[in-house]
Formats: sequence, structure tokens, C-alpha cells
Amino acid sequence: MMTDADILLVEDNPTDAELTIRALRKNNLANKLHWVKDDAEALDYIFARGSYSGRDPDNLPKLILLDLRMPKVDGLEVLQEIKRNESTSRIPVVVLTSSKEDRDIVESYKLGVNSYVSKPVEFDEFINAVSTLGFYWMIINQPPE
Repeated sequence: MMTDADILLVEDNPTDAELTIRALRKNNLANKLHWVKDDAEALDYIFARGSYSGRDPDNLPKLILLDLRMPKVDGLEVLQEIKRNESTSRIPVVVLTSSKEDRDIVESYKLGVNSYVSKPVEFDEFINAVSTLGFYWMIINQPPE
């Protein structure tokens, strides 16, 4: 049986992934985190297909941290698939990206993103931003039942 995650991290950059995991560990939020390295793998994980076909499709992540700039499928396409599927549309998705382009921000919100965070460049700011957003979405936010 494959382990299901509370947080799905979709990030192709290993350094950014490690920083994100480290920041979430600060609030003890990384123990049920699964990291996928591209958007195609993210869709396989979320919809329990491909190499994740053994995963329980009803045990969905409670939060998805999604980078937009990925090698296979555009992050916006992943966001669109998540939000248009009835079973996954209520999963909070936070875009965590280096892009500050208005086009990406507007399109993300049009597609139903719950939050858009531009990755801070400075180490301490990055750790603080990810730590804060992880704490908010996993501890403070009240999702629908």
C-alpha cells in the first residue's frame, strides 16, 4: 500500500524542494508530504494512475503546492485539471513559483487557485513564507467537509 500525503509538493528544482520541505518541518508539517518532480507525475499521483495506480484515489492531499514552470506539463494545465474535476476541485492549491508575471497570476486565479506566492529570493524570506503558508493551510484554514 502506497503512503498517502497531506501535502503534495510539485517542484522540479531540488534546491527549492529541499528548502520547502525544511520550512514545513519547522512547523512539523512535512511528515506526510510527498514530493513529485514534474506536473505529469503530479497528475498521476492526484488521480491515482500510472506509477501511482496503487494509491487510494479517495485519499486526496489536503494541500497542493504547485510550481508553474515544469518540464512536461504546464502548471496551469495541472491547476485546470484539478479544479475542473469534481473530486479534486476543493483541494486547496497554492502556486509557489518564481514567476511574478501578471499573466500567470491572473490566469492562476481564473483557474481557481487558492493562493499565489512568488518565491522570495532571500533564504530567510523563503523559509518564512513557506513556513507561514504551510501553517495557515494545514492548521488555521478550515476546509469544507
